[in-house]
Amino acid sequence: MLDAHHHLWNYDPKHYPWITPDSVLARDYLIPDLITNTDAAGVSGTVAVQARQTIEESDWLLELADECDRIQGVVGWVPLADGNVEEHLERLSSHRKFKAVRHVVQDEPDDSFILGTEFNRGIERLQDHGLVYDILIFQKHLPPTIEFVDRHPDQPFVIDHIAKPEIHNGRIESGWREGMAALAERDNVLAVKISGMVTEVTDETISEATLKNYFDESLEMFGAGRLCFGTDWPVCLLRIDSYAQWASSVRAYVAELSVGEQNAILHETCQRAYRL
Repeated sequence: MLDAHHHLWNYDPKHYPWITPDSVLARDYLIPDLITNTDAAGVSGTVAVQARQTIEESDWLLELADECDRIQGVVGWVPLADGNVEEHLERLSSHRKFKAVRHVVQDEPDDSFILGTEFNRGIERLQDHGLVYDILIFQKHLPPTIEFVDRHPDQPFVIDHIAKPEIHNGRIESGWREGMAALAERDNVLAVKISGMVTEVTDETISEATLKNYFDESLEMFGAGRLCFGTDWPVCLLRIDSYAQWASSVRAYVAELSVGEQNAILHETCQRAYRL
């Protein structure tokens, strides 16, 4: 089982203003925590993903990956819209575990940020370095994201957190379904992460049946060969008790699938998309 999406950090309120001081997230989450949690959940490898938009964090994650064999890949951040992005890409991509780049598009005030000229110029550089681009958006960003993906037909993309639908217990959002169905038609969308769902639930309680329905819809659209398990740990702890709890949920979602489909979702898609 490979975790396609988790974070690590040395907590500092100046660097993580989105984490409130009383939050379960307001502490360090480092390699010892990762090993303890992945061992408990039966996860043998991971992909560490940026949580701060700094080059320094990309370097730090790679240092941690050098120290820890459990971390098999890193999704970092580079200033894609800057003129000097090429120098950063060249240096970082020389590290064997630097697999992808991500920008926190969901937090940009402009809902069409992903179509920006300078940003897209940076995206055009990724393929030369063999890098995937991780798309982090909310459901509302799906229309411009479809146009964005079409602008780069040869660039491989991974969708984080099933594009963060507005999850209301007992229903599936039609806007999410339509947008994801369109992305499923694009061959350069290599994978969709079954992660980050619990924090998008708008109700006080979480309906496992509703989350399973979102999984089933994603499976129908993309197929097992383009879905991959991820935890979004430790952010998932805002709504659930443990890393292992989400791993158990996903195992339950795939339990009735064929062995081949289970293997794809639990480790093969992640391994292939990020060339682990």
